Amino acid sequence: MNKIEVMALLQANQNERGLKRWQSMGSSNGGLLSYGIGLTQLRKIAKQIGRDHALAKSLWQSNYYDAKVISLLIDEPKSLTREQIEDQVENLNAGMLCHVFSSCDATLAKSPMVKEVAEDWLKSNDETRRRCGYGLLYELSKNKKNKSLNDDFFLKWLSHINKTIDNEENWVRLSQGGALIGIGKRSKVLNKEAIEISRRVGPIKYSDGERKCEPLDVLKHLTSEQLKKKFS
Repeated sequence: MNKIEVMALLQANQNERGLKRWQSMGSSNGGLLSYGIGLTQLRKIAKQIGRDHALAKSLWQSNYYDAKVISLLIDEPKSLTREQIEDQVENLNAGMLCHVFSSCDATLAKSPMVKEVAEDWLKSNDETRRRCGYGLLYELSKNKKNKSLNDDFFLKWLSHINKTIDNEENWVRLSQGGALIGIGKRSKVLNKEAIEISRRVGPIKYSDGERKCEPLDVLKHLTSEQLKKKFS
């Protein structure tokens, strides 16, 4: 498919309810337009299109949120360059793009450079890079094949989260919470450490535009009956 065909497909899948919600977000939508399509539907459309690096780069230039999401979902992990992702992270002009860019089973998280990028961004002075860095850390927590992603690696970042989370920006804290959940599901040692941190920090409050959302209760996720059984 080409860009014109993809944009036509997105327009055909326009969701009026989602569009109204998008418009209600005001300035928090980053000035982007949208067809109001939910992420689940966008994933289905991305699978229909298939991996295409050139098309992904073309769609990224669109002023539509939906097209940018498709771009992030269909890009090819091994074709990503550091220059490309550094440019993208500078232009995540709608907050929700951070999540799709760095987490949400993101293409970047599948690239060979993901660990290096995550560690660099976690130490960055830039709020958006830190937010995305924790999203990537969450994705790394799901990787059981890479032997370098051991308990010591994640304990180091749990300690970093514990030292910084109290003074972090709202959306970075939420991303840190997601990382705590992912890491805390890996092993008994990591679960215990993540629980101690989440118990001290408490539920993480955040808002989605003008709509207040239920705080992220990390402790609830880490003390589920399923995890208790897993680590007993």
